[in-house]
Amino acid sequence: MTANTETVLTIADLELMPEDGKIYEMIEGEIIVSRAPDLLHQEVSGNLFQSIKNYLDQNAVGKVWLTPGGIFDEFNSVIPDLAFVSSERLNDLILEGRIKGAPELMIEIISPGAVNRRRDRIVKKQTYGRFGVKEYWVIDPENRMVEIYALDGREMKLAATLTGEDEITSSLMAGYRFKVESVFATL
Repeated sequence: MTANTETVLTIADLELMPEDGKIYEMIEGEIIVSRAPDLLHQEVSGNLFQSIKNYLDQNAVGKVWLTPGGIFDEFNSVIPDLAFVSSERLNDLILEGRIKGAPELMIEIISPGAVNRRRDRIVKKQTYGRFGVKEYWVIDPENRMVEIYALDGREMKLAATLTGEDEITSSLMAGYRFKVESVFATL
């Protein structure tokens, strides 16, 4: 009698992926490949980064990065669009030029397509909750909407759905405010 076994990949396998402009992530030992984001995605990412960076320049409570490599464990590694780590946890989480562990805030900008929506709204949300990310923002350019999820136990619960003139705030960055319409401002 033979047993069917599936090969589970590790972060070491992920490190062997080619430098070809694609984004390689791993969730539960399965490699996920994405294309480089389009210009709208880049503008939205830039708007969010600039807003948070401006806040952090005035309030030294942590650091924010664009598309940082993040490793949760041997079988889970992601590249969120943005990540924030508090000053208190920087020395614990920043190792060998990567985030190793759960940042306080992860931000994903949904790319077009049902597969991307499912990955960001279900798979990554579950993964981030399981590993203890405190806050997760899902940015939806198609609907010009921001969903804010907060950690409840080991699960991400929807805390707010924001549009238009609504302001994004965060319990992780006291006093931070950014209008949703400004997230989607383009050239």
